[in-house]
Amino acid sequence: MPRRVLILLGLATVAMSAVMLAIDPAREAAGNPSILDLEFAWDEAGVEELLADWGEEGEDAAGLSLWVDYAYMLIYGAFLTAVAISVRRGAAARGSRRLAAAGAVAVPAAFAAPACDAVENAWLLIALGGAGGDLAPMLGALFAAAKFAALAVAIAYGLWGGVAALRARSAAPA
Repeated sequence: MPRRVLILLGLATVAMSAVMLAIDPAREAAGNPSILDLEFAWDEAGVEELLADWGEEGEDAAGLSLWVDYAYMLIYGAFLTAVAISVRRGAAARGSRRLAAAGAVAVPAAFAAPACDAVENAWLLIALGGAGGDLAPMLGALFAAAKFAALAVAIAYGLWGGVAALRARSAAPA
C-alpha cells in the first residue's frame, strides 16, 4: 500500500471522527447521553429512557449519527484494513514472523469491525424506530461489543507494527 494512500485514509478517518463527534446526540444539550449509550442500551426500556433524555432533537441527532456512520465505516474500515495489510507485509519482508503471523488475525479483525458496525447500526435504527422490542437493542449491543473487540485487535496490531517499524529503522546501519 503506498504511504500516500495510508496517510490520506488516516486523515479522512480523523476528519470523519470529528464529524461523528459533532453530530453525537450528547452535543445537543449538556448531560445528554451519547450515541455510545444507545449502542449499549441492551433492551427496549433502555432505548426508551435514552429517547426521553434526548427529546426529539437528540433522537434526530442519533438517527443522523447512525446513518452518517455508514460512510465513516467505509473510511475507517479501509484505513484499518490497509494498515493491517501494510504491517503484515512489512513484517514479513523484515523477517518478523510473530508480527506477520498475527496479521492472520488482525487483517480480518480490521475488516470485521465496520461489518459489525453496519449490522449494529441496522438494529439500532430499528430500535430507534420503536420496533424490534428487546431484540433490536440487544443485537445492536452484541454487534457493538464485537465491533469494539475487532477495533481493539486492529488498532493494537497497527501500533505494534508501527513500533516494530521504528525499531527496525533505528537498528538499521546508517
